[in-house]
Amino acid sequence: MKINVYSIEKCTPASIKQLCGEFIKMSSVFAKVEETALFNSSVTQAQSKGANAAKSAYSSIYEPYLKGYTVALDEEGEEITSAQFSAIFENGADIRFFIGGAYGFEEQFLRRTKRVISLSRLTYAHKIAKVVLLEQIYRGLCIKNNHPYHKE
Repeated sequence: MKINVYSIEKCTPASIKQLCGEFIKMSSVFAKVEETALFNSSVTQAQSKGANAAKSAYSSIYEPYLKGYTVALDEEGEEITSAQFSAIFENGADIRFFIGGAYGFEEQFLRRTKRVISLSRLTYAHKIAKVVLLEQIYRGLCIKNNHPYHKE
C-alpha cells in the first residue's frame, strides 16, 4: 500500500519535519507513506488576489495528483473516529490525502475526491494538520493491523 500526503506550504521547520518523519517511519511497517509539500509562484500570486483565486491555484497544483483513492481534508468535511478513519485503508493500494490551502478548497475540487473528512472543527496551521494526519495514518494502520498502539 502506498499513501501520499499533499500539502500547500512554503517551508517546514525542522521540528515539524522530525515529527512527520517519526510517524512516516513507524508507518513504514505497514505501508509506504510519503509527504509532498507543493508551492509555486502562481500560488503566491493567487493568494494575494483573494480566496477564489487562491482556491483555483490550489486545485491546479493538486490536479496532477488526483489519482487512486483521494481524500480531501477540509474543516467542513465529515467528522469521523479513528476506527472509521482506519477503514480508509481498505480502499486500495494508492491512497492520497490533500490538505487544504490557506483558503481551503474549491467545491469542484472537493467533488472530484472520493471523500472529504475533517480532522477537527478547529482550524490548524498546515504544518500542524500534516502532523495530526500522519499520526492518524499511523494509528489507522495500527487499528487495521491489530497493533496495540491505538490503545496504549
